[in-house]
Amino acid sequence: MDRPAEPPVGEAAASPREAAALVAILVLAAVLRFLDLPTRGMWDADQGHDMLVLRAFVHDGVVPLLGPPTSIGTFHHGVLYYYLLAPVAWLSGSDPVAVVAAIAAAGVAAVAVTWWLARSIGGPLAGLVAAGLMAVSASAIEESTFIWNPNLIALSSAIAFAAAWRAWTTGGARWWVVVAAAQAVTMHCHVLGVVLLLPLGGLLAADLRRRAALDPGRSRVARAAVVGVVIIGLSYVPLAASELATGFAETQAATAFFAAGGVSVAAPLPVRVLIVALRILAWPLTGLVTSAPLAAIAAGVAVIAVLAWRSMVAPARERFAARWFALTLGWSAVALAIGAATLATVVPGLPNDHYHAFLDPLVFVTVGLGVAALWRTGRPALRLVGGAGVAALVAFNVLIWPPAVAPDGGWPAASTAAARIATQTAATPYALLSLPSFKSGEALRFPLVREGHPPAAASEGVALVVVCDRLFEEAIGAPCGGPAEDPAAGAVGAALALADRFDASPRTAISIYLPR
Repeated sequence: MDRPAEPPVGEAAASPREAAALVAILVLAAVLRFLDLPTRGMWDADQGHDMLVLRAFVHDGVVPLLGPPTSIGTFHHGVLYYYLLAPVAWLSGSDPVAVVAAIAAAGVAAVAVTWWLARSIGGPLAGLVAAGLMAVSASAIEESTFIWNPNLIALSSAIAFAAAWRAWTTGGARWWVVVAAAQAVTMHCHVLGVVLLLPLGGLLAADLRRRAALDPGRSRVARAAVVGVVIIGLSYVPLAASELATGFAETQAATAFFAAGGVSVAAPLPVRVLIVALRILAWPLTGLVTSAPLAAIAAGVAVIAVLAWRSMVAPARERFAARWFALTLGWSAVALAIGAATLATVVPGLPNDHYHAFLDPLVFVTVGLGVAALWRTGRPALRLVGGAGVAALVAFNVLIWPPAVAPDGGWPAASTAAARIATQTAATPYALLSLPSFKSGEALRFPLVREGHPPAAASEGVALVVVCDRLFEEAIGAPCGGPAEDPAAGAVGAALALADRFDASPRTAISIYLPR
């Protein structure tokens, strides 16, 4: 496919008015992410696990070779996630708030890169609309305010898409190296990011194909592609080292999982594709689909309409981008419906849609392209439609912004609970038990380790701290606050007596049992 011939839409330098608007948007994005940062982000087992790994890395010199465990628990994400956050953990003394601040900064940077991508396709207004919506998006804010590996992929994927578009429109082969580096980060931060290899690789293949066989640019693109493959391959050297040291444990776990059919779901594939597609398109604009289904459907339909419209009647440059976006989003919906079948269901109280946050920038850019195109028509009625749509999205997101304090109390609640546990068990070793059994107690283990009072193995004469999560009371089979904890404590040791019981948060109950 030939490169669009008309002059680039968004290549001119920003006017003072546009620059001022962008700065205002970035300041707003920063305020909305850094305000109440210590308390807004959830603090659960995943966050405790990640901080334990980072602390062991920067404090004890234990170099991780694998990333966080996947939600199915049989294999792991990539380790670059830890390497990217390690400098902040080292400088801050493993302070979770500092690590969250780094993630929040990445969220602000993603707004800037999304502006760049939208502007380069649809002009200044498209860039400002896309960046403005991302800045105020409740979903994008949530993704920026707690520690979790998928929360970096909006930035990395935005860089990958923007660099790929730059390579396509300018012919600069070196941009493909940037694409590869950003894609490596995306895949490491979440294994599902691998689905972007096809649309990004497809554009690379098209870049090669459109060049004549003897064109020097063709060889430069080919060399950049080789360098990119090497970069992605080198990023998995720690995984290879782990595999050699463990007898290919990761490979065996993944193979066993997929050989067993993965996660079984009742919904047939076509239904899953529709659900996943709606979640992809609506999540950045209206949040969790089950919280506001009508708004989600309206947002999803609007995005599809814009893509169809711009794919047919836009200038060649924008038309190509719209088609690329449509193919990327459609392919991702199918791939995720097959490879991540659990996306067909929603689990209230847990992070749900961050798994496909690598597609968020495309959704924001698409809306920006649509609004800019409506404005360029010069028709007051159409301009009103575009402006009203943006106003409605902004107002809706303001209404669903994350609360100032997370439902589980965030890191401060866990830190306070750990200090109370350390005081109660100061005179005796203690073990840590989590309910339900399939959930680790690392949300409390990290602050206890940081307090210098780590738990020990359960045995006779050792105190017991039971952490009970009310979100999983049905799986536990009994309510927290005594009925669940007392039998669990009795099973560990009969010579234990309840010494203290309190709520670390509305969701988490803590019971401390000391030897009689």
